[in-house]
Amino acid sequence: MDIQHPITEHDIANFLANTPDFFERHAEVLATVQLSSPHGNRAVGLQERQAQMLREKIKSLEHRSMDMMRHGGENQLIADKLQRWTLSLLRTTEPALLPATVVRELQQQFVVPQVALRLWGLSEQYADADFTAGLSEDVKTFVASLPTPYVGVNAGFEPLRWLDQPEQAESLALIPLRLPDEAVQTFGVIVLASPDAHRFHAAMGTDFLERIADIASAGLSRLL
Repeated sequence: MDIQHPITEHDIANFLANTPDFFERHAEVLATVQLSSPHGNRAVGLQERQAQMLREKIKSLEHRSMDMMRHGGENQLIADKLQRWTLSLLRTTEPALLPATVVRELQQQFVVPQVALRLWGLSEQYADADFTAGLSEDVKTFVASLPTPYVGVNAGFEPLRWLDQPEQAESLALIPLRLPDEAVQTFGVIVLASPDAHRFHAAMGTDFLERIADIASAGLSRLL
């Protein structure tokens, strides 16, 4: 043996990996290998340890499979709700009724305790509608500055005044409504509010809310 280059565990591992018939020629060595059990301090044979590892792997795969099935079911439920909400907008033939439909169906389909909506820059016939009331230039500027929906704690935003019970809004989402034209015109905002401080939080994704915004914007553009 070369004293300057002693055999390492890596050398042994490489030798066994590249000599698959070693344990066939030395079966007595395999029979004497003892490993620590993960379920106590006792020693177990190599074959028993391999069986334990296999059972643990199967159990892990079963859990992952169950999680995938559960998430798949949840995603299907959300997709069904989104479809029902979209259909409700398509079935609303009177443009003036669209804002109320958006609010009502968001509350019912997605179980959001409080929902409000405001629009601006509409046709003159809707200038005095209730869904245009209580708007300031500051709100319009703030909403237009949001690149994506805001989700998080109640920071005392002005749009909370449009809710029936603003004091119960612990978390909220502010969803800008825009036309995808060259100027990216912002013409409204949807407010979702919940008494649950964790319902809307900064770490959550906004992809679904952006889809809501796209559909709502397309439907409500009939008021412009």
